[in-house]
Amino acid sequence: MSTMNSRRCKLAAALAMALMFIHGPARAQDYPSRAITVIIPFAGGSASDVVSRIMFDKMSKNMGQPIVVENRPGAGGNSGTQQGARSAPDGYTLIGGGSGPVAANLTLYKSLGYDPENDLEIISPFAGFTIVVVVSKSLPPRTLKDLVAYAKANPGLNFGSVGIGSSQHLAGEYFAQTTGVKLTHVPYRNIAQYGPDLIAGAVPLGFQWFPNVAGPLQAQGALALAVAGDAHLPTIPDTPTTTEAGLPDYKERGWFALLAPAKTPKPILERLSKEIAAALKDPAVKAGFEKVGAETMWMPLDQVKQWHKGEIAKYREIISKAGIEKIQ
Repeated sequence: MSTMNSRRCKLAAALAMALMFIHGPARAQDYPSRAITVIIPFAGGSASDVVSRIMFDKMSKNMGQPIVVENRPGAGGNSGTQQGARSAPDGYTLIGGGSGPVAANLTLYKSLGYDPENDLEIISPFAGFTIVVVVSKSLPPRTLKDLVAYAKANPGLNFGSVGIGSSQHLAGEYFAQTTGVKLTHVPYRNIAQYGPDLIAGAVPLGFQWFPNVAGPLQAQGALALAVAGDAHLPTIPDTPTTTEAGLPDYKERGWFALLAPAKTPKPILERLSKEIAAALKDPAVKAGFEKVGAETMWMPLDQVKQWHKGEIAKYREIISKAGIEKIQ
């Protein structure tokens, strides 16, 4: 390449960069001017899907543009998350991310195809799901203390989750570490398959988000022993907290957040953060969350990255202590 051509290429690149900085804020100011797609890396009807649709419906009305949810499940949430991470960073393809694919899976998998810390911009968590300890009514325990004693007398008790590395899986591992019991994890591709096994007693234990076990509880085939948080759930108000049930050291909840591909302009991230906060203040959104056992969560952009790092570190410690082998 001639010196002249080389100079022209460099000038063209510099001009393109300058135009990007000049026009970037203008585009962000007009955002959104068309429909937004949010990739949910889990199946339709899952707890994360339900709360996402409640919130995005309100955000869509507030922002004046459609928000289209696309469910792309697979590989513990990695497939859909990877697709989202590789999308154009323009604010029109976003990702709904759970504690698995954007925190725990960084330690669990040998290769994700994306880096949760560097390929994604976490905007804010918006839903928290306090873990509910549930047992099949075919088991003798009727209190949390009874369960610990039963599990110690019957090592290897099966517990089910939505998949390896899910918040429900790691909640079970954390319970085992906290109480000194030995449990056997049974992962499911679809959490709907778990309910019948819980009722039948084939997989008689769970550390679940309420929506995942609402059916077995309502059918009276399972019993909620405790809520692993500081407050009762409105959906099961008579279920004690783990502190009230005699296990104060066991607190655990999963979460779901909105993310964008890395390099999404900051004004767009700020707009989305404000829109999440506004949607979560709506009484109808709060009521919709409560119906499925979820609580609203929000965090400003200047705090959310540090919180995300802390979540990654927390799950790394649980996974390391459990001795879970890395997944190919």
